[in-house]
Amino acid sequence: MRRAYRISVAVVSLFLSGVLAIVFALGAFLPDHYYVAQGQRLILPNLWGIRAQGWADRMPDELLCQAGNRYSTTLSLWGGPVIKTVSVQVVEREMVIPAGTPFGVKMFTEGVMVVGMSDLDIKGKAVNPAKQAGIRTGDIILSVAGRTVSTNEEVGEIVAASGGKPLDVCFRRGTQEKTARLVPVCSPADGSYKAGMWVRDSSAGIGTMTYYDPESQVFAGLGHAICDIDTGALMPLASGEAVEVTITGVNKGASGFPGELRGIFGSGQVIGSLIHNDETGIYGRCSYSPAQNQPVPMALKTEVKPGPASIYTTVEGKSPKSYQIEIERVAASDANPTKNMVIRITDAKLLEATGGIVQGMSGSPILQDGKLVGAVTHVFVNDPTRGYAIFAENMKCEANRQNGAEKQAA
Repeated sequence: MRRAYRISVAVVSLFLSGVLAIVFALGAFLPDHYYVAQGQRLILPNLWGIRAQGWADRMPDELLCQAGNRYSTTLSLWGGPVIKTVSVQVVEREMVIPAGTPFGVKMFTEGVMVVGMSDLDIKGKAVNPAKQAGIRTGDIILSVAGRTVSTNEEVGEIVAASGGKPLDVCFRRGTQEKTARLVPVCSPADGSYKAGMWVRDSSAGIGTMTYYDPESQVFAGLGHAICDIDTGALMPLASGEAVEVTITGVNKGASGFPGELRGIFGSGQVIGSLIHNDETGIYGRCSYSPAQNQPVPMALKTEVKPGPASIYTTVEGKSPKSYQIEIERVAASDANPTKNMVIRITDAKLLEATGGIVQGMSGSPILQDGKLVGAVTHVFVNDPTRGYAIFAENMKCEANRQNGAEKQAA
């Protein structure tokens, strides 16, 4: 009898420990803040067994569900153990125009980015002034010898004219600004003074526009940041343009070989100006819609669910077409803001044309149940029919922040 009692206690303790471990893990996994559309309450359709409940459940809809209201509620597991308390903000349903149109990006960085190091052979010894000064690949050089720099040529001119005298270099690493003293050396190869580093001041490429907001005149595209091809670091935007692009062909994707859209800038007609390069995409402003599609409601992340959906994308010319996809998985966590969904291309015509997701399709808008739910971001290299997508809500939140910051500055 005692033995059976001890076994029962051990089983119950093990069960409770398992439940507590699940609750702790879910608390770390789930976001602390949610948005809901006016007239709706918080429901987590993709998380079976998790409920939002609390005093707010007893409030009438006309009080609780008005845009602008904010309240707290608790998330609980199977109606029992409380996972965490979260904040819920009620917002108006925003309408945007899904695009799917290709566009070219011409951007200039804020300062110049260090993209590589090159040792100099001085009397048989490898010397690198930039390394010795503590400068690293990925740093953003803002000024040299007190002079603000924004082009490769400006940096080269200052170093060449230094005569080997020390130069104070102001640069940014991550969010911190630092200062280093760089001493250029004379290269025996051509007799000029060099710093031993390669820098880049601009970038260009092709992507897909996700949506246009006719109210704010802000557009969003790509669904991920524009990064330097050598360092992988996000390129800080100083200025730039979005220009028209014509898709002229496709290099089809295959397992282990990502494909790509081929296009030309053509006339180079400017669509709009770029205002921000962020991990969630590239943002800009233009006075007209780049696509002729009808406005649709912007979905919140809690409304996205696994199942059939469609994308707008352009694989020939300038006009997007609709293709069928399947949303295979939806992630509730905020851990990675650009990999919120796993999607699979199911449309036979798109598979025939591209082999699946290819470079240049990033930003292609995803629609489900008549709402804009997200955008294509990454392809699975070993299975080009599948890839990741970002929530449209993540892109819209960043666009709203940038629009608000611009208004405040003005």
